[in-house]
Amino acid sequence: MTYIELDYEPKDTDLLVWFYAEPPAGRDMKYVADRIAEESSIGTWTDLKTLLPEIWEKLRARVYEIDEERRYVKIAYSLHLFEVKNMPAILASVAGNVFGMKSVENLRVLDTRFPLELLSEYPGPKYGVQGVREMTGVRDRPFLGTIIKPKIGLPAKMHAEVAYEAWVGGLDIVKDDENLASQDFNRFEERLSLTLEKKDLAEEETGEKKIYLVNITAPYREMIRRAELVQDAGNEFVMIDVFISGFSAVQSYREEGFKMAIHAHRAMHAAITRNPRHGITMLALAKIYRVLGVDNLHIGTAVGKMEGSAAEVSAIREEIQMGNVPANDTRFQQSWGDIKPVLAVASGGLHPGHVPAVVDILGKDIVIQAGGGVHGHPEGTRKGATAMRQALEAKMQGISLQEYAKDHEELRKALEKFVK
Repeated sequence: MTYIELDYEPKDTDLLVWFYAEPPAGRDMKYVADRIAEESSIGTWTDLKTLLPEIWEKLRARVYEIDEERRYVKIAYSLHLFEVKNMPAILASVAGNVFGMKSVENLRVLDTRFPLELLSEYPGPKYGVQGVREMTGVRDRPFLGTIIKPKIGLPAKMHAEVAYEAWVGGLDIVKDDENLASQDFNRFEERLSLTLEKKDLAEEETGEKKIYLVNITAPYREMIRRAELVQDAGNEFVMIDVFISGFSAVQSYREEGFKMAIHAHRAMHAAITRNPRHGITMLALAKIYRVLGVDNLHIGTAVGKMEGSAAEVSAIREEIQMGNVPANDTRFQQSWGDIKPVLAVASGGLHPGHVPAVVDILGKDIVIQAGGGVHGHPEGTRKGATAMRQALEAKMQGISLQEYAKDHEELRKALEKFVK
């Protein structure tokens, strides 16, 4: 029994998965394609008396394309195979045991295509790009943000004061780092209360809307308790470490119906995305998180300290915001229906000198977040925030940073420190 059907034309209702696969020694691509389709749908390592013909025909995966040279395999899955409104179970099939089989030397999910019939079962982002712009009043430029540094260690009162300095210096957004939870030196409840007080003060002083991304990542029941505290306090956002929390937690949280937008931090993603021959691409994960309903998503920077090429990061940004793949691109054409676009986040080793390149690569619908690049300014957080705002002003006006820095001391000192 083979799962290979190279003359099969995928249906609009099929879920498609594009794999990179390496067969073991002595085996060819047809062998490995069959094993992937078998394990990810209804087969196993031996013939089964219980696999009735009608089950086989209805539920088997179909390998419809094999590229021997590039080691690509494309597989179509009928939605009958899945509980459609259960993303963890879907992934248990198409991205589950297949990674552990001896019959596959290396395996990587490159891309997926979700049918509209599946997407209609998910709410998607509550706000998305346009909703966050309406919430903040930031219309025609990227957002600017920072992460409180050091990432852990500051007491709640000092954390709130640093946030205030960043906001009044000119930033839109202040974010907890991914591993700041509710340690004994900075309890969640105290940090939320004190930081929101400073947020209100910064809004009053600047006349601008400010955003606080408070990290609620925790075991699920505690995460919900913290979300309730955030909602009762009137804050507009929560942050969740989505990969660490798990697909089930993200899907369940979105379905709880909270008012807050979801800022999705991707900490730990590189454990499965970084190896170019094995795992799952960040592109594939990003599409899953858009389906599950995050409003902001970290996608990389193409500059700074994090791994990821400009082409790769741009492709992710295009997919979570537009979905219209360029004609010469080999990615799946994904129709998104009513699923809103996601605001992309560039974060990781950024400073004012990177601002023009990030905008050139990723456009305006982006959050540019700088942690050390703000707090590491020679004159502190407020001047570091001002330098970021000046760098963005220069870029939006078409002026080089070096030219703009002649009349803007904060930017000049930042460039002197960070741009070698």
